[in-house]
Amino acid sequence: MNVYHLPDAFVQSITDLYGAQGIAWLNAFPDHLAACVARWGLALDSPYALAYRFSYNYVAPVVRADGSPAVLKLGVPQGELLHEIAALRAYGGRGAVRLLDADSTIGALLLERVMPGTPLRELALRDDDAATAHAAQVMSTLWRTPPGDHDFPTVARWAAGLQRCRLRYHGGTGPLPRALVDRAEALFHELLDGSEPDYLLHGDLHHDNLLAAERAPYLAIDPKGVIGEAAYEAAALLRNPVPDIGAWSELHHRLARRVDILAEYLGLDRGRLIGYGLAHAVLSAWWSLEDHGAPDPLSLHIAATFAEF
Repeated sequence: MNVYHLPDAFVQSITDLYGAQGIAWLNAFPDHLAACVARWGLALDSPYALAYRFSYNYVAPVVRADGSPAVLKLGVPQGELLHEIAALRAYGGRGAVRLLDADSTIGALLLERVMPGTPLRELALRDDDAATAHAAQVMSTLWRTPPGDHDFPTVARWAAGLQRCRLRYHGGTGPLPRALVDRAEALFHELLDGSEPDYLLHGDLHHDNLLAAERAPYLAIDPKGVIGEAAYEAAALLRNPVPDIGAWSELHHRLARRVDILAEYLGLDRGRLIGYGLAHAVLSAWWSLEDHGAPDPLSLHIAATFAEF
């Protein structure tokens, strides 16, 4: 595969999401890639094919000039990618992949290559209890007091996305179930008014963002970087792995088991975990509608299941 080739679907996604900025970045991509190769002395391999399904970034294994393996990630240098760089710097390799270097002007990250790199998804399909416990261990390692000079978004700012839904549909909820949106808004209002301390959270700690590693059982990749209380971190895990979770029988029981494990391991309130699980699932369905034109049905399924708790 040509390492400079970008699949049509990836190009379309970048264009749809970033508009003119995305088109400019795509046009400059060969120059950016060449600059990374020259700056860091890299030998490029074919990009990870699955990366295009799960992100808006070019991700490829590389070998550095000293023969050590690494990963190169290139994306549009704004918002989430810049927050990822800042979050990885704050983590310093504790619980997360190491950031070896970065160039925020072109959206380039040189990352530790996690070996063997097997996603937590594979364990979850065999033993969900064990997978949940591993995820909890990573969570407890990652959380830290927010840096004093940060510009990370907050969970409250993310939650305000549901206001855009109301504006679009003139106070309604469009294709989203009104009862679930009403419940999510009420939960966010209640939970965000609480007095729990804030941490720097990963923000998207699901099964495909946790990889088996040599220096730790699992390490996190692709942090969003968001400021909020600890219980919110579990929300992404609770609605994953996608699409497998949609076919699970006894989903209510499985989610309850996850909540119990997380509450016990992390010392978190079970009700707050459930509340964020429902509210975040509805918010994710809205993000899907906003970005891709249709709500994510699995997120709504998870939200509806939590509404039965």
